[in-house]
Amino acid sequence: MTTISDTPRSYLRQVPVGRLPPPTTQAGLFGWLRSNLFSTPGNIALTIICILFIAWAVPPLLRFFLIDAVWTGTDRQACLASATNPQPGACWAFVRMWISYFVYAFYPIDQRWRVDTFFLALSFGAGWLLWPSAPRRDLGAVYFFVVLPIISFVLLSGFPAIGLAAVPTSLWGGVLVTIVVATVGMVVSLPLGIALALSRRSHIPVVRLLSVTFIEFVRGVPLITVLFMASVMLPLFVPERFSPDKLVRALIGVALFASAYMAEVVRGGLAAIPRGQYEAARALGLGYGRMMALVVLPQALRVTLPNIVNTFIGLFKDTTLVFIVGIFDFLGTVEAARGDPKWASPFTSVTGYVFAGLFYFICCYGMSRYARSVEAHLSRAGRS
Repeated sequence: MTTISDTPRSYLRQVPVGRLPPPTTQAGLFGWLRSNLFSTPGNIALTIICILFIAWAVPPLLRFFLIDAVWTGTDRQACLASATNPQPGACWAFVRMWISYFVYAFYPIDQRWRVDTFFLALSFGAGWLLWPSAPRRDLGAVYFFVVLPIISFVLLSGFPAIGLAAVPTSLWGGVLVTIVVATVGMVVSLPLGIALALSRRSHIPVVRLLSVTFIEFVRGVPLITVLFMASVMLPLFVPERFSPDKLVRALIGVALFASAYMAEVVRGGLAAIPRGQYEAARALGLGYGRMMALVVLPQALRVTLPNIVNTFIGLFKDTTLVFIVGIFDFLGTVEAARGDPKWASPFTSVTGYVFAGLFYFICCYGMSRYARSVEAHLSRAGRS
């Protein structure tokens, strides 16, 4: 409790003893509006401009995508102007008819339950591993990094010995490929990026040179170049019978590309750790491995958490580039479906691209919000 002796003398001259000053801010909704939207003349002007823009832009968009939108139909006739609907809006009937193709692509219809099971297993593992209050998260890590890859491979690729027919990756596509490429890229890039970052700081010249060469080479070329090299040039250097599958080559290219950027993110976090942390760990008798695993890396990853998530978000969006090398990801299936002449209408393409944009926005925004919650949780834990 603050006493009169702790208060500055200038304040005592203004406030009589025994009386409290009135609150400087108003509580509740009006107080929040005043402090955040109408606190200064500049904020007032920006708030008014934003309100006017919303009032001008939102009603036509709502009318086009919801009120005048076409929700049912079997072909383009439903999305064309007619006597009953002279100004049709978004063609959501196109999305409804093609939604299964957007998710599964050419995966056999009678085997799509395996894709659904994979999605459930992946969601369960991610929730178990990423939920801060989940019990036995050590077992969750074992499930996610050891058990889940085996289950996923058996489910998606097939295992005739147990009655699961083999499904070649050429039939995979849509959301399935997007999730597989993004998940493999994220899971592989973080530990590989940490290893590259530690190798770049190594005192062994050969190790440091190899790490620097790999990182700078990969970061110096666009992802599409890496994908072309993995898909076109890699089969030229190995016998045909040992040539990996097209999807596997894309997975390797994406993982290597993301790991190079992740290495620089982790290296920045390592550079931000004070030298005293290293000296304190050595004073406790910790070796290099235990010092990095128990003292340095946890702090470095905590510092670089926003950058790590930003790299993951960029990787998730970059999965659309696999369409260039002949792999039908989610955006690739939308692009292929909109070219169907049966659904040729003025707003079919717009609706398909908006649907794809909503999918990527929801996924990326979800990752961003989760990272902010984890960052706030770590901040509270550090203060306590």
